[in-house]
Amino acid sequence: MNRSLRASAWRRDALRTNLWLVPTIEVIAASLLFAVTYAIDQSAYQGQLGLPSVVDSGSADAARQILTAIAAAVITVAGLVFSITIVALTLTSTQFGPRMLRNFIRDRGTQVTLGTFVATFVYAILTLGSIAHGRSGDFVPHLSITVALVLVLVSLGILIYFIHHVAKSIQLPEVIASIARDLAVAIEAEAIASGELATRQAGPSVDELRARLGEAGATLPAPRSGYLQFVAYDVLVGIAVEQGAVIQLLYRPGHFVVEGLPLARVWPAEEADAIARSLDRAHFTGPHRTLTQDLSFAIDQMVEIAIRALSPAVNDTFTALTCIDWLSDGLCKITARWNPRHVHRDQEGHVRALAADVRYNRFVERAFDKIRQSSRGMPAVMIRQLDSLAKIVAYASTDEQRAVLHAQADMIVRSSDDSVPEACDRADVRQRYDDFLLAARPGTTPVGSDR
Repeated sequence: MNRSLRASAWRRDALRTNLWLVPTIEVIAASLLFAVTYAIDQSAYQGQLGLPSVVDSGSADAARQILTAIAAAVITVAGLVFSITIVALTLTSTQFGPRMLRNFIRDRGTQVTLGTFVATFVYAILTLGSIAHGRSGDFVPHLSITVALVLVLVSLGILIYFIHHVAKSIQLPEVIASIARDLAVAIEAEAIASGELATRQAGPSVDELRARLGEAGATLPAPRSGYLQFVAYDVLVGIAVEQGAVIQLLYRPGHFVVEGLPLARVWPAEEADAIARSLDRAHFTGPHRTLTQDLSFAIDQMVEIAIRALSPAVNDTFTALTCIDWLSDGLCKITARWNPRHVHRDQEGHVRALAADVRYNRFVERAFDKIRQSSRGMPAVMIRQLDSLAKIVAYASTDEQRAVLHAQADMIVRSSDDSVPEACDRADVRQRYDDFLLAARPGTTPVGSDR
């Protein structure tokens, strides 16, 4: 069931990352609203019901002038909103990196704002077109015009919200925090999925199947090039059950696959052709990475902002420190809750799909290596990284995790000794390293630091 929820989450994310879906839904809703108000206006025009005096909008000419003014004003402001959106996207690409564009495009506030103004314009135009001369005199849709005026007031409120929202969303701390929130949601989803444990185990062991796949398995080529965005493991298991086979994926979501090169292995080899024809149903590739099954994508986004901030052209140390803080938050969650599931079994307990390995040390290396390499000679950044490692190691539950974190701390100290000229600064870095060693002892509470 959780695997189905993950597939739905991937589809929702794919639909969310565009600027047309929400406006289209709002335009359809506005058209339906007009159909309702128009039917009521027709009933009032035919004398079947009466409308309150508050909805009286005067003569047909006055109504046309009102609606023309509304349509002209709304479409003008809609153009302004589009312009602000493009400026925000340009600023995002320049300051934060091109991979941040997707975060702004999928922003629900921007989509709702665009949709509200376009929907109000469509409603006003439909109402304007409904004014006509009938047998009982001019038909004036009084209720529809009143609703159009209400929509203008709503659009005005949305415009004020949009200006506030854009001014807030382009602030760098807010951008970093939003990426961290997305990472936290993705970690929680992975933790839930990894909790699905098979109740039965049958057939050959995992090690035996890996050996058979390596010795007698057949490779399946990737049908197209692109980033592997999502793998539907329940579908993959179903395909393997149909053919009585075992499928081993060679790549995980986030990896780039090249058309024609191996994507998976299959055993027995004679089932490869049949599985290759169905493999498209079990995975999705695209031009960019997503967070659904690729936790390192959010880490890479924050690291990109940090190393841009540390570049000589920008030299914004405090932004890098903010990224390190949120990276430590994400790695604490990964250390405490992340437990990837590599083996997927059918209902009988037979192994049917083997996922590509995702190792804990890769997350730590992605979060620390590039920032450490870009911060040579900068003790403030080194100190903050050591503080972060002291927090993360408090959640470590295995010697392997502690060894990975210890290796990072050792590299930071060596970098400090090699690149920091001031002895007092090196001593500060060494003190934070000692704090980390104390925190790394099992059962020890990490020492707080005065930043």
